[in-house]
Amino acid sequence: MTDAKDERRPAGELEASVMAALWAAGAPQTPGQVQLSLGAGLARTTVTTILSRLHEKGIVDRQRQGRGYAYVPVQDAQGLTARRMHTELDRDSDREAVLARFVAQLSPDDERVLRDLLEPGER
Repeated sequence: MTDAKDERRPAGELEASVMAALWAAGAPQTPGQVQLSLGAGLARTTVTTILSRLHEKGIVDRQRQGRGYAYVPVQDAQGLTARRMHTELDRDSDREAVLARFVAQLSPDDERVLRDLLEPGER
């Protein structure tokens, strides 16, 4: 018999799936619409809970639709990633050390992209 704990998804996987469904839709979606697009056998109440938590985090916005809500992402995937990077940076008191280690671990291609972004006049 499989332990229920073994069947759980990794942290954040459901949120990521819900966000992917919202981005793919390109229009506000109700929990029922998100549930259908996921096709993963999730209960609508589970999808509603995930969307509510994403709204509390400021990741999605919602608007009244009938008796419930329709949800829409506040940012695209890249904007959300940048937001998470800022959140992590803000957690440490030594920003310079964090940024220095981040830059030191960049691949040569990523380092070149970052240089191009920071020095726009030299493109």
